[in-house]
Amino acid sequence: MELGIDLGTANTVVSDVRRGIVYDEPTVMLLRLGGPRRERVLAVGREAADLLGRAPSRFAAVRPLNDGVVTDLESARLYLRMVLQRAGRRTWAPVRAVVGVPVGSSALEHRALLEAAEDAGIRPVTALDESVAGAVGCGVDPLERRVHMVVDVGGGTAEAVAFCYGGVLAHRTSKLGGDEMTLAVSRYLREQHQLHTGELEAEDLKIRAGTDDNGPLVVQGRDAATGRPRLATVQTAEVADAVRPITDEIIRTLAACLDDLPPQGLTDVLSEGVLVFGGASLVTGFPPELERSLGLPVKRAEDPLTCVAEGAARALRNRRLLAAYGRS
Repeated sequence: MELGIDLGTANTVVSDVRRGIVYDEPTVMLLRLGGPRRERVLAVGREAADLLGRAPSRFAAVRPLNDGVVTDLESARLYLRMVLQRAGRRTWAPVRAVVGVPVGSSALEHRALLEAAEDAGIRPVTALDESVAGAVGCGVDPLERRVHMVVDVGGGTAEAVAFCYGGVLAHRTSKLGGDEMTLAVSRYLREQHQLHTGELEAEDLKIRAGTDDNGPLVVQGRDAATGRPRLATVQTAEVADAVRPITDEIIRTLAACLDDLPPQGLTDVLSEGVLVFGGASLVTGFPPELERSLGLPVKRAEDPLTCVAEGAARALRNRRLLAAYGRS
């Protein structure tokens, strides 16, 4: 198997060179506490995410990554093995892959990810900056003699990266992302609608607000006063207002990337625009706000959720690209 893997804080996407997207589910794993190691994993992906807030006390839902980097090597190893199985790997089949990593990650952090991938049976494995992989997935050539700028807004981090002819010219990283937006939505519902919601309900409301501009939206939760189940009606504009402090802070951080570009680089970006992708780029109003702050045209990728994995898979067949941007 030849795979491109986008191992994100919120979602994991795997693209096969020949078959296309073979796995696209939340980055969550459900473990049985205290059991034998091989029997600890009960579910991964959507099955595990559905049990968030529902699982008995002897089970634990684990996110193998935080802010785009491995937080526990053993959990990441177990998770990757399960993902490979779900992606259709046969036990005897060799696997080679390109795995996306944040540009702002340290050598130690991306080495931990590569070690977890190797222990899971992926050899050889190469790390590639997620921004570069996403650009490749959108048809951009990072080896061109012109500057390209992309913004990748994921669940754990957001990054703005400018690159040209095989190298990164400038980048900025924000430790805020889609997860903080979900928390902001949950907090808004609690304060303004006196409604307690779980992580899944708040995340679902955030996503629906980004895809349904006509509202109103209905969300269910527990009434703060009575403790009884209740439905609330929320306008799309309310969700946008709830996440705006987070998006504003992200944009302020990322906009500084332009300060490090030479004048000719700014000219290239002005003529081409900024490409934005990642799950949180779908949040209501994010691309227009980014465009207004940067003063540059901003366009969202056609497949903002899968372009990183697709670009990583394409990079497997491009030795020059991996030689220029790959980390191993």
